[in-house]
Amino acid sequence: MLLTPTKPVPKEWFPQMKGAKVLGLASGGGQQMPIFAALGAECTVLDYSQKQLESEKIVSEREGYAIEIVRADMTKPLPFADGSFDLIFHPVSNCYVREVLPIWRECYRVLKKGGILLAGVDNGINFIFDDDELVVKNALPFDPISNPELYKKLMENDDGVQFSHTLEDQINGQLLAGFTLTAVYEDTNGFGKLHEMNIPSFWATRAVK
Repeated sequence: MLLTPTKPVPKEWFPQMKGAKVLGLASGGGQQMPIFAALGAECTVLDYSQKQLESEKIVSEREGYAIEIVRADMTKPLPFADGSFDLIFHPVSNCYVREVLPIWRECYRVLKKGGILLAGVDNGINFIFDDDELVVKNALPFDPISNPELYKKLMENDDGVQFSHTLEDQINGQLLAGFTLTAVYEDTNGFGKLHEMNIPSFWATRAVK
């Protein structure tokens, strides 16, 4: 089970899975939910990508597991009641949103007391280099919305819109939302120059409500 490109999540990070209510946040695609379902969890997946949700549907039907599939924007209030879940599994994906603190606050709200948030987050390093990861090219924060020239280039290259975030956004943001941070680890991209030099570009965090 991966939150970041290469390192598996330690088994001790997970709660008892049988009967646990699990939310895969921005986690569509049929990669993690089949494993949770096989372990006896009751699974819900939320994603904005219709393609990812279609993949989730195909895999769930093929493998025969039940899952609630929700298309929604995680930058908006999540469409779940307070205290709905025992576990939120959130692989690296908030690089696609500008503000992460509202996401952490919503995660806190929809988790039960004692519930666990497992999240993969970027540390900003990937955004400063060129495509070959050899030349420092961009300043931080990497924010195409406030940089028209950068936005235009991303659109021309069909690269999509992504944003860098500081560890204050990612780690302190979870603390501000009310979480207690219990464990972290670093990871690399899994390929490229930064990976070859063992330069970490992601963190995985375990936080408890």
